[in-house]
Amino acid sequence: MTTILLVDDDQMITSPLANRLKEAGYTVLVANNGRSGLDMALSQRPDVVVLDVMMPDMDGWEVCKSLRRQSPVPILMLTARGDEVDRILGLELGADDYLTKPFSTRELIARLRALRRRIQLDQVAVAPVTELASGPVQLVLNTRQAFVNDREVVLRYKEFELLSLLVSRAGEVVSRADLFDQVWGTDWLGDTRTLDVHIRWLREKIEEDASRPRYIQTVRGVGYLFQGTS
Repeated sequence: MTTILLVDDDQMITSPLANRLKEAGYTVLVANNGRSGLDMALSQRPDVVVLDVMMPDMDGWEVCKSLRRQSPVPILMLTARGDEVDRILGLELGADDYLTKPFSTRELIARLRALRRRIQLDQVAVAPVTELASGPVQLVLNTRQAFVNDREVVLRYKEFELLSLLVSRAGEVVSRADLFDQVWGTDWLGDTRTLDVHIRWLREKIEEDASRPRYIQTVRGVGYLFQGTS
């Protein structure tokens, strides 16, 4: 059974939302502030964290940033503002999706199901003891380890999935549509710019100079190409 952690200081929201999620078949944990939410996320290991942005003491941005350093758990941010800067900030800090308040419980459940389906499909697709390699990059799929020039680099869940796909099709241009379908799923409802953010993160980790990438190349108007040789 999928476990959802709700982190929001407004009990007028968490109480009915928790009940509705339980009715939909989820196990629900609730934290009423950012600090306890971070502690519960690390100790209880939920399948998805639904994280409000505006909280006193420790806001959602801080929780997301701290959590992402220690866990690949999918994070769905809740924000009362629809500003582009808020959405981009969430992606920058490692959130997987976001919803703007007010939102319907139906939409939240749809997004949670989409996140969970993508994780389950990804886990099934990983073949044991299978490796991918191209140029300086070597990926061990069953342990989800990534090495660049024999140096291990730590990748977030979606970063690993994205790099695996690009390396598996090294020398081939992979369209943005294919990347979204295979990494985020055909039912992705979030901001399409999350792909560009993840590409930038990968470049910062595997390129000698992220501003002048040699391996992950942009093919304007189409998608991205992993070029194993410089």
